Amino acid sequence: MYTLIDSNGKAYLSKEKGILGGHKKGKIYGNLNCKSASRAIEKGDYKTERVFFRDEKTAINAGYRPCAVCMPEKYHKWKSTQTKN
Repeated sequence: MYTLIDSNGKAYLSKEKGILGGHKKGKIYGNLNCKSASRAIEKGDYKTERVFFRDEKTAINAGYRPCAVCMPEKYHKWKSTQTKN
């Protein structure tokens, strides 16, 4: 069984592996092979905050944003929708 995050940001058990990974504290999601996430995991900084999603729609609905490193086009599209303070 795999622990995934649902659209409400709550963990649940699934027989299917998630296709996207994320960082709970940073509210970021991205590809499982993201170089930035891999470097953070190697340092040991990321492991306790690591989450997984069934799909991109679920990650977005849970309040996560795309990773700027592994999803630059989606990140820039998301960034353009954010209000500037």
